[in-house]
Amino acid sequence: MDDGEASRQIAQMVSFIKNEAQETAANIQQKTNEDFNIEKLKLVQSMKEKIRTDMDAMKKKEMTRKAIEKSTSINKSRLKKIEARQQCIEKLGGEVAAKLGEVAKAEAKYKQILVDLIVQGSLKLMEEDVTVKCRAADARVVSGCLAEASANYSKIVAKATNLNVKLKLTMDKDILPPTSLGGVVLSCSGGAITVDNTLDTRLKLCMENDKPAIRSMMFPK
Repeated sequence: MDDGEASRQIAQMVSFIKNEAQETAANIQQKTNEDFNIEKLKLVQSMKEKIRTDMDAMKKKEMTRKAIEKSTSINKSRLKKIEARQQCIEKLGGEVAAKLGEVAKAEAKYKQILVDLIVQGSLKLMEEDVTVKCRAADARVVSGCLAEASANYSKIVAKATNLNVKLKLTMDKDILPPTSLGGVVLSCSGGAITVDNTLDTRLKLCMENDKPAIRSMMFPK
């Protein structure tokens, strides 16, 4: 084999090896590109899923925040309404108290009210000796009520039991404060048992017991 033939064969072998290398490199590059695209697709899908998950979480959080905000707003509105209604009821109580304070000025009518209050309180105590406490301003009127109240008490007891019961009513040395609307406080057994039949207490009981009816009248649905 001469030198020319050897050179050609070497050139052919180099070309073959080079082509093989290029083909192998192309295959590797193709496989690398395919793997890269697959991983990129996986990463994109993973990020999309994460974004969707994060968006859902943010949406739920926002919905929860709005629901809480709405509930808080409704509760505040409800509390304001309740407070406003309570203020109206208290104002009504104040207006009624002012009118009750005028009752004592009509002496004949007030005297009958005092008689009824004394009799009612005495029937609760069911004692023969009862002390009556009132305002200093009412002392004269109350003192003039005792005989009639005692007689009415005896009549009521006799009608209910056929018993002839006498009631001794005595004015208490202590007096109710001048801020009281009027009425009486009855006691027996040395003050151990009392019945508060003042107009103040009767008003409070009325406002408390009749609160549902008062609300219905003042704030109809």
